[in-house]
Amino acid sequence: MSKSVIHTDKAPKAIGTYSQAIKSGTTVYLSGQIPLVPETMEVISEDFAEQAHQVFKNVQAVCEAVDEGSLNHLVKVNIFLTDLSNFAVVNEIMSQYFKQPYPARAAVQISALPKGVQIEIDGVMELPE
Repeated sequence: MSKSVIHTDKAPKAIGTYSQAIKSGTTVYLSGQIPLVPETMEVISEDFAEQAHQVFKNVQAVCEAVDEGSLNHLVKVNIFLTDLSNFAVVNEIMSQYFKQPYPARAAVQISALPKGVQIEIDGVMELPE
């Protein structure tokens, strides 16, 4: 099976040895997105809610870079937080970007993220055949 690179200028460019996403068959594996503004590659702000919104916008942009892809094709989402007390905020913000049925999800607290941000999200998308 072949794999192809997914790239969009509407999401932050990869800042390491990885791709924004890789498509293999009908499955797309999204790399983690942090709250960088694509045009400036700077963290949007120190405010957690603003960071969460930016991450969901970045994930959405990568999903939409795939033919007919959207956030609602995500089947699995991993959310990494530096403070699990922000979990309720993530739930509220996530509900603004997804329709039911929601993807499977894990949310875990970790000690640190790149550039000192408070949230990172990756996921797996399944496209219609």
